Amino acid sequence: MPSPLFRRLRRPPTLDLDDIQATLLRARPEPYFGTHAILEITEPDAGRELLRRLAPRVTSAARWDEPQPSWLALALSYQGLVALGLPETSLASFPANFRAGMAARAERLRDTGVNAPDRWEFPFGTPRVHVAVTVYAASEDDWRAEVAAYEKELGEVPGVRLLSHQDFAADGFNVFGYRDGFSQPVVEGSGAEPLPGDGRPIKAGEFVLGYPSETGVPLPVPAPDVLGRNGTYVVFRKYHSHVAAFNQWLHDNASTEAERELLAAKLVGRWRSGAPLALAPERDTPAIGEDPNRINNFDYSADPRGLRTPLGSHIRRMNPRDTKLTVLTDVNIRRIIRRGTSYGTPLPPDRLKDDGRPRGLDFIALGARAIDNVEFLQSEWVGSGNFLGLGKEKDPMISLQDKGAYFTVPGTPPRRVQNIQSFNTLLGGEYFFMPSLSAIRWLSGN
Repeated sequence: MPSPLFRRLRRPPTLDLDDIQATLLRARPEPYFGTHAILEITEPDAGRELLRRLAPRVTSAARWDEPQPSWLALALSYQGLVALGLPETSLASFPANFRAGMAARAERLRDTGVNAPDRWEFPFGTPRVHVAVTVYAASEDDWRAEVAAYEKELGEVPGVRLLSHQDFAADGFNVFGYRDGFSQPVVEGSGAEPLPGDGRPIKAGEFVLGYPSETGVPLPVPAPDVLGRNGTYVVFRKYHSHVAAFNQWLHDNASTEAERELLAAKLVGRWRSGAPLALAPERDTPAIGEDPNRINNFDYSADPRGLRTPLGSHIRRMNPRDTKLTVLTDVNIRRIIRRGTSYGTPLPPDRLKDDGRPRGLDFIALGARAIDNVEFLQSEWVGSGNFLGLGKEKDPMISLQDKGAYFTVPGTPPRRVQNIQSFNTLLGGEYFFMPSLSAIRWLSGN
């Protein structure tokens, strides 16, 4: 069944939905089961054969609302396109940061120290990451059946290797216990109707290549047109989440459960239910978090100092809305579509010791500017506070913190909560290109 926050299609679409991968424009079912897989192409012919076999299984945005047991998405890295034998003229038409790969962009991304590429888990940071395949299903049985079918296809193509495989089950909450994944931009021409607080639909070219962007012209499209049009870029970043350390930090800085939950809400800008502090500043109101007409229906016009939603909170950094910024920028060209998920089992708030099990967040961003935007966000809005007048203060949830870091809770007087830690450690990632369905067929030789 669709999520209660699933955005209904009410406007006639004007995009080529039959040719655009569903993951870009359509919300997932909730709850859902899924798999992320990373593949290596060792023989160009084998890579093309795998694409030929998987092409009929890739779900288009036009079919997302049809009853079906599962959905599949596919994307390729620059090294994957090289491994397929793409002509140099086509390879050179991709952006420089995509061609370089995420590891080479570590300085721009502020991926240093424990987050540096030489600390990443295999296969990330190597030139062997070629293809990313994601499978979703609303039921465990359907998910297992689709994974088995895709693995059968993979097993019959000996020139393609499975390098990593990660399963997950999601219920709409991340491993820290927060409702997640519901605040998304609306793409003009997708057929989706904005919900209260979403703002106007953003020009399709900000997310789908080949259409006018917010500047009025399309962004550069990889050549030839059959390859680039209706495609998009994907940023994948895998984090290990230190949930027990997060719980311990809350216990160290708040004496009661109510105070700890309020401090946790101040860090994110929302209560764990998803209710924003802008609408529920003193206590959690789960009914707001469950209401698609209220959960995003707010701005910061009445809260310029951050007394309700701290200026440095996670959601105010990632989408400042109408916050007055010290550095002028068009917020709409910084928007990304997020399709991340959590993996591993959650830890309840009263668990202060780590059990040693893997758990974390898979951050997945999509958009025509996704690579540029994530690099900008990591460098300027996550890894710095200058754009909000907060100096060296960083994002409290996803940034690599320096020794002696703190988080400011505005008030009279303001409170600086000391010794904030890095609650997420980067395990690796890569930049991908998500081709259209016709581009997948073209890449396969059909």
